[in-house]
Amino acid sequence: MKKLLTSAMGFALTAGAGFAADDVTLQLKWVTQAQFAGYYVAAAKGYYEAEGLNVTIKAGGPDIAPEQVIAGGGADVIVDWMPAALAAREKGLALVNIAQPFKHSGLMLTCLKESGVASPADFKGKTLGVWFYGNEYPFLSWMSSLGLSTAEGGDVTVLKQGFNVDPLLQKQAACISTMTYNEYGQVLDAGISADDLVTFKYEDQGVATLEDGLYVMEDKLADPAFEDKMVRFVRASMKGWKDAEADPDAAAAIVLENDETGAQTEAHQKFMMSEVAKLTAGSNGALDVADYERTVKTLMAGGSDPVITKAPEGAYTLAITDKALQ
Repeated sequence: MKKLLTSAMGFALTAGAGFAADDVTLQLKWVTQAQFAGYYVAAAKGYYEAEGLNVTIKAGGPDIAPEQVIAGGGADVIVDWMPAALAAREKGLALVNIAQPFKHSGLMLTCLKESGVASPADFKGKTLGVWFYGNEYPFLSWMSSLGLSTAEGGDVTVLKQGFNVDPLLQKQAACISTMTYNEYGQVLDAGISADDLVTFKYEDQGVATLEDGLYVMEDKLADPAFEDKMVRFVRASMKGWKDAEADPDAAAAIVLENDETGAQTEAHQKFMMSEVAKLTAGSNGALDVADYERTVKTLMAGGSDPVITKAPEGAYTLAITDKALQ
């Protein structure tokens, strides 16, 4: 099936027993790919069905902002990066992190060695490619921590990067934003040797922020029925994630089966899943509060223009994972 729902058979059996499966709509941050394999695996293996859930997984894309989707009632839960979620919360959209499948950050800047960038000290005067639509916040915090102005005419020229690696291939930028599991592989596939590149992982620079957490609207959590749905959803999702970690090739195959566009390739999805597994390793789904606090500290360390201006209150809950992971 290309449109991924829990199976009609499982729904019929549940309904036949006198109970209707509970509907849950998940909005992804990006298109169908191994970055989200755990959810597709959970659906394919019947883990949602076993929890009495009828889950619809909605792919994202360049024109889809998960925060806007959930604000408009188009999803019950979204996959989002914490910087975007916290920035939205400070602006009035009360998103709450209920689980954190990704323990590590895959974000980095990838630079052409010939551009003369050998360390962050060399960024000044260079053009740096950055994704926007909420993905720019970790970059802006990092530049602020380095004392580099990103304003027009400032210390670095910020190129609003499309979701591709063209600016590096065409030498429009000294460095571009890449994920360890996606665009970095695209650069290599384009024929540029790793020896000709310099990479700066945000995690290695001490400015890593949390990525790919699960978020819901705060007011929804006041409903015990909704909370129970999310407990079951997280429990099933984490089973899917751990299966994906254990058998990346099988997970990649499930992702490909659900790619309605046909744009993904087997080789790239296998590469992606092998790298994504490194980022989910070490997480059982529960948010590590120390990781949260590090993210908040990074986002507030923006000098005169921080991503968030004060420490959030109520931006996460451990209640869901406390019950889901018993």
